[in-house]
Amino acid sequence: MNESDRTGPARVVMGAFRSLVTLPQPGPPRYGVATRAGLAIAVPLFVLTLLGQQEIGLQTSAGAFIALFAAQANAKERAKALPFVFAALILSALLGVLLNPWPWAFAIGLVFVAVSTSALCFGFRVGPPGPVFFVLAYGLASNVTAVVDGVRVSNPLVFLAAMCGGSLFAYILAILPVVLPSQRQLPTRPLRELFPGPWFGSEELVLVARIAFASVVGTAVSLIWLDQGHAYWTVCASIAVVGLVGGRRFSLQRGLHRMVGTFIGALAFMLIAPVVTYPLLLAVLIGALQFAIELVVVRNYALALTMITPLVLLITTSVSTNSDFVAFALERVVDTVVGAVLAIVTALLHRK
Repeated sequence: MNESDRTGPARVVMGAFRSLVTLPQPGPPRYGVATRAGLAIAVPLFVLTLLGQQEIGLQTSAGAFIALFAAQANAKERAKALPFVFAALILSALLGVLLNPWPWAFAIGLVFVAVSTSALCFGFRVGPPGPVFFVLAYGLASNVTAVVDGVRVSNPLVFLAAMCGGSLFAYILAILPVVLPSQRQLPTRPLRELFPGPWFGSEELVLVARIAFASVVGTAVSLIWLDQGHAYWTVCASIAVVGLVGGRRFSLQRGLHRMVGTFIGALAFMLIAPVVTYPLLLAVLIGALQFAIELVVVRNYALALTMITPLVLLITTSVSTNSDFVAFALERVVDTVVGAVLAIVTALLHRK
């Protein structure tokens, strides 16, 4: 049992609530990754909106996720590592596109992507942000290209091309510092050091097992009682709460942050939702939110989620035919609560 798990339940709960209003001292500066992430998502959207292709611009955002990986690596190392992240993102999205027409196939695929990418991330020590964005790519791809009345809402090939374009732009931003002599002189670790493995210790196996359990149950709950199309929201919430390390205290704190931050973020979204009618302003706002998220996410997860939630909902509602902002926000909160609770339950059930 982890040392953090030996603390009395009351102290653990109080500590989790105190952490909601605590900003730990910052670690290494994150202005670089924040700038890359903000530009990666905002620039393609802004440019394509100017060209009259806002929908495609929004679709590029799914590819911009690679800007969040290998944040602490130097530019030459990112040049080596990010193509593997790109491949996993595209394969996840492709599977989501292919399986969308069949609800149970989609559900099985959702669990498969969650478990397989978790195993890869933990086994090869990929590090933050972990497997959550691969599951998000799977769900977004399925949702954006969904089959309605026998017809795809969006062209799957166009979506995948837009996603590839977004990833390529994010990759260029990530490796751009190699033009600086100071970056070129830095030592570069080989791939076997950037992604050591595959190797699974007991903690990694437990994390994968917890994600597998939460994914199966969360997907089933979404299919039976909630919205099948947004089952990936529930699974993403579970994966995010499980995180990259074990321990009941961590899971409780992370789950509480996820629920509180999402609730506040949903309220914020309902206030700013009308901005979707101003496409260029929407692009700027999305980029600003992504920049701010990366600055605070390692210091206070709940604070980050007050911005992550409106960011995701702004993108989702912009590509959706459903303009009921309140319903979207409430559904996001419910899915998050279910996913977070499932992740906390997996931590409570497990005893080392």
